[in-house]
Amino acid sequence: MHPKSKVSLLALSAAAVFGSAAAAYANGELNLYSSRHYDTDERLYSDFEEMTGITINRIEGKADELITRMEAEGANSPADILLTVDTSRLERAKAAGVLQSIESEVLEARIPSYLQDEDNQWFGFSQRARIIFYDKEDVTNPPMSYVDLADPAYEGQVCHRSSTNVYSQTLLSAVIENHGEEAAKGWAQGLVNNFAREPQGGDTDQLRGLVSGECDISISNTYYFARAVRKDVDGLDQEALANIGWVFPAQDAEGAHMNLSGGGVAANAPNLENAVRFLEYLASDQAQQYFSAGNDEYPAVPGVGLSASVATLGMFKPDDVDLSAVAQNVPTAQQIFNEVGWK
Repeated sequence: MHPKSKVSLLALSAAAVFGSAAAAYANGELNLYSSRHYDTDERLYSDFEEMTGITINRIEGKADELITRMEAEGANSPADILLTVDTSRLERAKAAGVLQSIESEVLEARIPSYLQDEDNQWFGFSQRARIIFYDKEDVTNPPMSYVDLADPAYEGQVCHRSSTNVYSQTLLSAVIENHGEEAAKGWAQGLVNNFAREPQGGDTDQLRGLVSGECDISISNTYYFARAVRKDVDGLDQEALANIGWVFPAQDAEGAHMNLSGGGVAANAPNLENAVRFLEYLASDQAQQYFSAGNDEYPAVPGVGLSASVATLGMFKPDDVDLSAVAQNVPTAQQIFNEVGWK
């Protein structure tokens, strides 16, 4: 299989994608299941192949479908690596038993402890801060924390994604972890009271809402804004961006909530050594810079330089809450969403 081929998850069986069992188990290959859908990741794969001589075979699809597939394949799964976005999905993969614990001095040294699973079943490789954006003309006193978003002073001003979105779920889960369940429920109710419109759209749509005037305040991951700084994004030209301000929340408290992109070694990885080597490569300075320059993310490894688009947003204090604990709060968060009417 050509290393740059992309294959629909549901269209082909693993045998059709990877060929015979003998080919899938070849020493010079790595079988990657990925829900990251960014063209810029091509550079990650091609450079790893060039450096190591290991051919990367890929299946790409939605995270839940990939996890379900790995469960169904069981011991016969050809998957070596699962890459996905958001801690809750990484924890879901761990709970499903499709990942395994690994030992790597490189990963332990380079990835901060709060960005890795306590059992070394997954590691974070890039981050997106979920922060507050606002219309600089209409908002002179923006909320400085997530808690402030529920202040009645902002009634009818806030736009946010739906409760079914994993970013919404993880943010509320972090509020539960940092402030307790009762406080989190009060916060969610207050935020619903302040909605300018029913939750809808993706993160870019929350930023577009500021431009259209539907919202005065919105919440989005940093890389959506940084991407618009770097290249043309419909509805977010440079004039529009100039009128958008931002706040890294809770800088005098827990810090800004972080969403994580990461991966782990598959439980039945036929190419275990290659899989560990690939994860170690993702923690290298070179790969970390690709995450920032190619997809406008913050590196997971401390001290790695930021791309110009990400540097526009600046540095900040991140929330170093245990992300495994946050992921375990998702069911409680969903219950709260239902109780407060967050659609």
